[in-house]
Amino acid sequence: MDTLYTILAHLAVVAGFLLAVVFAAHILRQKRSPSGTIAWLLVIVFIPYVGVPLYLMFGGRKLMRQARRKGFIGLRPLDSIPLEAATTLDKILRTYGVPGATSGNRMTFCPDGIAGYKGLVDLIETAQRSIHIAIFVFTLDEVGRDIFERLIRRATDGLDVRLMIDDLGSLHTPNRKLKKLVKAGGKVAHFMPVVHIPFRGMTNLRNHRKIVVVDEQKVMTGGTNIAKEYIGPTEFEGRWLDMSFILEGPEVELYSTVFRSDWKFATGEDMEVPAAEDQAIGQCDGGGAVLQLVPSGPDMRGDMLYDAVLSSVFAAQKRIWIVTPYFVPNDTLYESLLLACRRGVDVRILVPHRSNHALTNMVRGSYLRGLQKAGATIYQHPKMVHAKVMIFDETATLGSSNFDVRSLFLDYEVSMFIYSQGEVARTEQWVKDLSKACTQGVKNVSAARDLCEGAARLLAPLL
Repeated sequence: MDTLYTILAHLAVVAGFLLAVVFAAHILRQKRSPSGTIAWLLVIVFIPYVGVPLYLMFGGRKLMRQARRKGFIGLRPLDSIPLEAATTLDKILRTYGVPGATSGNRMTFCPDGIAGYKGLVDLIETAQRSIHIAIFVFTLDEVGRDIFERLIRRATDGLDVRLMIDDLGSLHTPNRKLKKLVKAGGKVAHFMPVVHIPFRGMTNLRNHRKIVVVDEQKVMTGGTNIAKEYIGPTEFEGRWLDMSFILEGPEVELYSTVFRSDWKFATGEDMEVPAAEDQAIGQCDGGGAVLQLVPSGPDMRGDMLYDAVLSSVFAAQKRIWIVTPYFVPNDTLYESLLLACRRGVDVRILVPHRSNHALTNMVRGSYLRGLQKAGATIYQHPKMVHAKVMIFDETATLGSSNFDVRSLFLDYEVSMFIYSQGEVARTEQWVKDLSKACTQGVKNVSAARDLCEGAARLLAPLL
């Protein structure tokens, strides 16, 4: 028995070493940041029995096979504003294949969970032909069940109802209950299975987009999921603070294209491209918003969202306002924010006092204190803030992307860049109103806490 145990132990050591070598080689072939590469190599080499399973689940990025199978989103060029009238940021994004900014859009802001719920319900109830929803979290609590029953009823009415949920974000949503929508004539899809064959999918690559497309004419999007902590018909003590908006105008077509691409990847089904007369390709009456849709993730070429944010930080002359639930920048973004502070830019970071992820709370501490020391103003809200808002001088962004490594480099995200001053001013006012309930500043911490934060910061590239 002792001999058998010794042989098995030896084989386990050899197998662990060989796996570590294989995965180390795989890591080195990926286009990661040096800090991310080093972090994964340390975990794989020194604790292979922990590192290898973690890498199988969370290690993939843009070069893995499943992401390549999805292909790139083909965004049709729109009737964009003339290049000579475009902002520098718009011009940069066009070089990545993103259609230029368009005018003639209408944005209706949903500044809280009640407005978000009413907006979503109105879209569902007034739909004439189709309701297409891509969502990260869909929870069948009292709010989720209410929305779900409405979708079932509209599918019964004969509308083309499609619901696509992320398999990890909605892990606790039973598939057997979702089949009720299928029985009513609708369709349900799961994006990127959590359980998969190694290298055939990655748990780390999630569809974090939130898109509701109705009749190819209207879109609801932003940072809001479907559950009672996000939206609802009445006040709820535990509700998170979030921002979404309803869009009409030419940019709707691009959201629809993103949804069709994600649906095909999840189901293999090619959705019919709507006829031109059914698309929101013209300008809206009374709509003056100048907007530019920026999808990001493995299905887009390059890290365009990250590059756009980094360029905006370096170019900012007056202000950089960031609202995010999770503040985990990489070293380059952090240094760029420090430099902005030192050249006199009004840098404001608004985060929840305590987010729903303990590790990110630990990681962000040293970043926030460093920025505060350089001159930034840190706001901490007593409630959970889930909104994702940035303002760089006279440009704003709203969408699904957090200010962290995961959103900027890994997940499938979608953001709207706003160039028209009326919409930027409304975004600015929303941030100001949110700031009123915040406390300013972050306190110094003990040596023990500082040590723990430093250790946690080493994990930032893995988050």
